[in-house]
Amino acid sequence: MKAKDIMTPNVITVSKSDSVEKAIKLLLEHNITGLPVVDEAGHVIGIITEGDLLYRGGEIKPPRYLAIFDSYIFIDNPNKFEKQLKKMTGMFVEDVMTTPVIVIEAEQSVPDAANLMTKHKVNRLPVIEEGKLVGIISRRDIIKSYASMA
Repeated sequence: MKAKDIMTPNVITVSKSDSVEKAIKLLLEHNITGLPVVDEAGHVIGIITEGDLLYRGGEIKPPRYLAIFDSYIFIDNPNKFEKQLKKMTGMFVEDVMTTPVIVIEAEQSVPDAANLMTKHKVNRLPVIEEGKLVGIISRRDIIKSYASMA
């Protein structure tokens, strides 16, 4: 069985310029946990999930540093702090989305999909064909495929 055999076609997507509010509404309206972010050509450029949105209610942890004379030496990477802050306060999908995205080709096998999900600790895989989004596979889709083989 291949990814294209178990995928959900006609995926609900957002663009990077859409508001986070729109993404939240789509997640709730369609009772889903993640949305691929696509460009004008249909290429997957990110994904926004419930996990990404949980940052909004999280705690900001500024980077640790040492003050020596009139200088600061950062113990933690300040870029990580900036990314966290942007994710917590972002207004647009591009501020909050996860990149790069783990994807699967439509012709790859279901075990390949399961291995990718396990290895990368993701709950869904956008399915692509010739670089463009054609569907999405969730963990539940894989479990259903196993049940149909039994």
